[in-house]
Amino acid sequence: MAKSTSPAADSLPVYQSAEKIYPREMSGRYATFSRWSTIVLLGLFYAVPWLLWDGRQAFLFDLPERKFYLLGLTLWPQDFPFLALLLIIAAISLFFFTALLGRVWCGFACPQTVWTEAFIWIEQWTRVRVRSA
Repeated sequence: MAKSTSPAADSLPVYQSAEKIYPREMSGRYATFSRWSTIVLLGLFYAVPWLLWDGRQAFLFDLPERKFYLLGLTLWPQDFPFLALLLIIAAISLFFFTALLGRVWCGFACPQTVWTEAFIWIEQWTRVRVRSA
């Protein structure tokens, strides 16, 4: 088999990096609502662990003491059926509201959407700082 001696074949790169893809900047009423819902939900995510209720955390799963504190309600291991019922009601409610308002959930309140928005902000902030430096 003869080797190709054409200069075009020798200059082809073995690996070519793909073009970078950046999300578009969106504006409008729904984009503003999405930004505010992201700020509120991330604020709740960071603030709820420090929410106090009767001198302790409002939501605390104290595994060494085998107690669950939920807004002043103390659940012991023998109260597990109540906790299971509470979680089942929460799961059914999540299914019901997602079936009715799935687009609203996915567009504004889904944790994946919220964290994606946060990381897009971080990426845009760092990209602007790198370009200006």
